[in-house]
Amino acid sequence: MLKNELLYREFIQREDEILRAAYNPELEFYSAIKLGNIKRVEELCAESLLDKQGLGKLSENYLQNIKYHFVITTAIVARYCIDGGMPVAKSYTISDYYIQKADRAKTPEEVALLHPKMCLDYAKRMRNLKKKKVSSMPVAKCIEFIYDNLHKRITVEMLAEHTGLTPTYLSRIFKKDTGVSISEYIQAFKIETACNMLICSDYSITDIALTLAFPSQSYFNYVFKKRMGETPKNYRSSHFRQTKIDAVKE
Repeated sequence: MLKNELLYREFIQREDEILRAAYNPELEFYSAIKLGNIKRVEELCAESLLDKQGLGKLSENYLQNIKYHFVITTAIVARYCIDGGMPVAKSYTISDYYIQKADRAKTPEEVALLHPKMCLDYAKRMRNLKKKKVSSMPVAKCIEFIYDNLHKRITVEMLAEHTGLTPTYLSRIFKKDTGVSISEYIQAFKIETACNMLICSDYSITDIALTLAFPSQSYFNYVFKKRMGETPKNYRSSHFRQTKIDAVKE
């Protein structure tokens, strides 16, 4: 496997160690969030995290134990929402925000109050995402392909072959459904992912450019500055591990 694909897969799977902890996922709960079923999520969150039965003992310290379970839940919710179509960078930014809030909590009650807020935040965003979903199946297939192959140079011809359509027809229906061209969509999503990699990882700017299949670091710098208004280096300096939820609000 090529270095850029390895780095990309490593970045996508960066929460694996958390998810190895002993935990029995409530599938209906996570599925309700993924589907944006706000009413059902509210019902399932009616019980306080402190009253849940069967929580494993991950720490001798009660506050720390509740924090660990909150982190695991948040990580799983983030994964479910990515699977449901939420952009990777946005889902991880939201999870980082809530995990940081939980880390600063002084009492178990503070952590417990964060739990329904986090779940409903994700559920509301997923509902909004569903509303914005494209109506064309070929375009949906394109977007899924783009999400899975950011580590490659993706062309219109490649997507046309994937959907069985001509490049001209696919380009037309893609812009009609999304409001942007295929190349603009790919570029925007790559830069969004780059932002999160700059904030949440120690990868060099060269490695990030390579991971996201930019032809050169200089071109990556050019595109990044054009879209974000500052260089990747400056963006990292001002945002590194300082993520705020406002950055991803709708």
